[in-house]
Amino acid sequence: MMTNSTEHESTVTRVLEALESIRPFLNKDGGDIELVDVEDKKVIVKLQGNCNGCPMSFSTMKLGVENTIKQHAPEIQEVISIN
Repeated sequence: MMTNSTEHESTVTRVLEALESIRPFLNKDGGDIELVDVEDKKVIVKLQGNCNGCPMSFSTMKLGVENTIKQHAPEIQEVISIN
């Protein structure tokens, strides 16, 4: 049985892998994404560069980032973007 710490580390690792798979698409449009925290089945990220404040950033978050993270780490229930 894994400890909570080990489970948390595994989740963080899989979230980071998901973000790495997304990063090239964001970079292509002059943007980037930073992982801020993973807590209580929520991922907190910060969109950077052209992605920060972009009118399409909500769609990018829900359709791209959140779906990709949930594929890599199904235990994640929500992805929140902060400024």
